[in-house]
Amino acid sequence: MPSAIQSSKSSASGALLSFESFDGTIIGYRRIGSGPPVVMVHGSGGGLHSWQPVAERLADRFELWSPARRGYAPSQSGRSPKRFAEEVGDIRVLINRIGRPVHLVGMSYGATVALHAAAAGLALRSLVLWEPPLYAAGEELTPVLSRFEELTTQGDRLQADRLLAEKVARVPAALLDFMDGGDPADNEPATDAPGWCRDLESMAADAVDVERWSAVTVPTLLMRGADTWQPMPETLDRLASVLPDVTLTTFPDQMHFAPSTVPEAVAAEIARFLSHP
Repeated sequence: MPSAIQSSKSSASGALLSFESFDGTIIGYRRIGSGPPVVMVHGSGGGLHSWQPVAERLADRFELWSPARRGYAPSQSGRSPKRFAEEVGDIRVLINRIGRPVHLVGMSYGATVALHAAAAGLALRSLVLWEPPLYAAGEELTPVLSRFEELTTQGDRLQADRLLAEKVARVPAALLDFMDGGDPADNEPATDAPGWCRDLESMAADAVDVERWSAVTVPTLLMRGADTWQPMPETLDRLASVLPDVTLTTFPDQMHFAPSTVPEAVAAEIARFLSHP
């Protein structure tokens, strides 16, 4: 039976805890609030901080469990190559520790993880998804992974970030050109590089088939920004059309980063949905 370990570190965001997952990988997480349990899964390049602005606005009504996915500190990386099934296994162990069905909330890549968890039949009360990048999958990402590893080994963070933005996030050319204006002094090794490598492994082994998510029958809130670039809007429209029980919410004047830029609005929408799933 995996055991939870409480660290001496704590803050307003909750004590740092950890558990041993199904394969022995140590997964770190934070827990705050009280009420029905909600597990919040961060996206690529994120970590324990990713959902914090939203979680803090929900803690008076819900118990928020925020794990750092494998590959992101303080969690261990686990084996390579990683697959989505392993992250589903991590969530399953966490839900077993909680001891009752949970609301599962996922951001970006974390929303794709959440879909895999729901399809695997984990004990979920509902699903909340922020812009899962379901188009970013398949063998075409294998050379992206190789190039990303080269750039991060060389310590070229700016070019590594541009590669991810262009080939994974599909950021429009105008925004890519704006990124090229970054300060060379900021070109430091990325601490999230191990996590990104593991995520790219999972995405490269996955499929772009959206129709498979019709097997996800739990009530689902699908959220997106009105100004998020293609192909995300088309992908989310397709996902909404196949999910059997879905509520689609669009945030005006927002892009992919709304959970960070307008956390109060995102938290309010999540609270409304979870209170009346």
